[in-house]
Amino acid sequence: MYTITLGGRTHSFADLRTLLAKASPARSGDVLAGVAAASAEERVAAMYALSEVPLSEFLEHPLIPYEADEVTRLILDTHERAAFAPVSGLTVGGLRDWLLAYETGAPELSAVAPGLTPEMAAAVSKVMRNQDLVLVASKCEVVTRFRSTVGLRGRLSVRLQPNHPTDEPRGIAASIIDGLLYGCGDAVIGINPATDSPERVGELLRMLDDLIRTYRIPTQSCVLAHVTTQMAALEAGAPLDLMFQSIAGTEAANSSFGISLGLLGEARRAALGLGRCGPSGNVMYFETGQGSCLSAGAHHGCDQQTLEARAYGVARAFRPLLVNTVVGFIGPEYLADGKQIIRAGLEDHFCGKLLGLPMGVDVCYTNHSEADQDDMDTLLTLLGAAGVNFVMGVPGGDDIMLGYQSSSFHDSHYLRQLLGRRPAPEFEQWLGEMRIQGRDLRLQPIPGQHALLGGHGR
Repeated sequence: MYTITLGGRTHSFADLRTLLAKASPARSGDVLAGVAAASAEERVAAMYALSEVPLSEFLEHPLIPYEADEVTRLILDTHERAAFAPVSGLTVGGLRDWLLAYETGAPELSAVAPGLTPEMAAAVSKVMRNQDLVLVASKCEVVTRFRSTVGLRGRLSVRLQPNHPTDEPRGIAASIIDGLLYGCGDAVIGINPATDSPERVGELLRMLDDLIRTYRIPTQSCVLAHVTTQMAALEAGAPLDLMFQSIAGTEAANSSFGISLGLLGEARRAALGLGRCGPSGNVMYFETGQGSCLSAGAHHGCDQQTLEARAYGVARAFRPLLVNTVVGFIGPEYLADGKQIIRAGLEDHFCGKLLGLPMGVDVCYTNHSEADQDDMDTLLTLLGAAGVNFVMGVPGGDDIMLGYQSSSFHDSHYLRQLLGRRPAPEFEQWLGEMRIQGRDLRLQPIPGQHALLGGHGR
């Protein structure tokens, strides 16, 4: 029982799970789940009470029982006590102070990351303002490598997302070329297939591989089908770079996705077996999103942001090249409006980076949410200041296959120009060699650029 008295009124919270939920900033998903604070006063009381909780209690009192959930077992079994030692005597509020201290920089944050559990990261985020989330995330540096290097300080990468409602190769190719000519694609060229079959996945992977090889593009490809479909395509000889899967923060939610930790390990070993990524071992790409556990009926009475952080605990175990939260994609039942989406995006990015993950964010919303492009511009700008590793590049900012609004190819130029960010170094050099982009980051006129389009330009 956690009890605190504010303004002469006593507030009690039955357990750590309840306390975390009540301290969470207001969002529609927690109301839907029946775990949200009943009032702003109760939320503030929970935040005060949570700030006084010792970090060690998160190790002693798992939110979901150890014996009932393999994600809990993974989090506790891989916890590094030596890394935890520098902050082991702190409370949640004390951790916030330590994170914000001038003396705490990238080396200290990197060293402590394996000692922090997802629940600790979620807890401290709940007692932080937006500016706190931006500042601490900006101190974190998480670098991963395949053909390009993602996450270096002063860099901003982009996933080129050329989805097509019928997987029509010419339509996909046109979007890819458009994105490359805007300097996008250094994180990955990643297609969400409309058809989840090994044959279609294989066709798309071969098309991407041909393009990357022909023009010697320092990037990697991914077709975001179910992990088992990708494994079947791989076994049939498809040239797979990154193995993708959506993941969640509980065993039951992952089971609803048709996956387990064992299956993810098998998939990673299969991708590593191709020997395409070099010594980094960064062959996995994960996507997450607040509300996924609740939508699967697998939230165990926890708030959605804490469960989102637990998904990062899953991702961390597999050394991914890329992780991104598709923050506004699930819909207004979980994040009702622009304010909730902005806060959730900053929380997700902060928690992922704090736990040592190469975080990107799909700055997005669905058309039935109370959000608009101005909200997304605000979130994009804040994430740029926070040092986000990558964002999405979608033709026109409108994904016509998945039916939602995201960031466009143009948006990366806004952020790179505003903040002086550059593409991944290998990709930046390639852009110069192809005369697509000059050293001042501006796009260059390309004589005969129709050749890159296969001779079909005008």
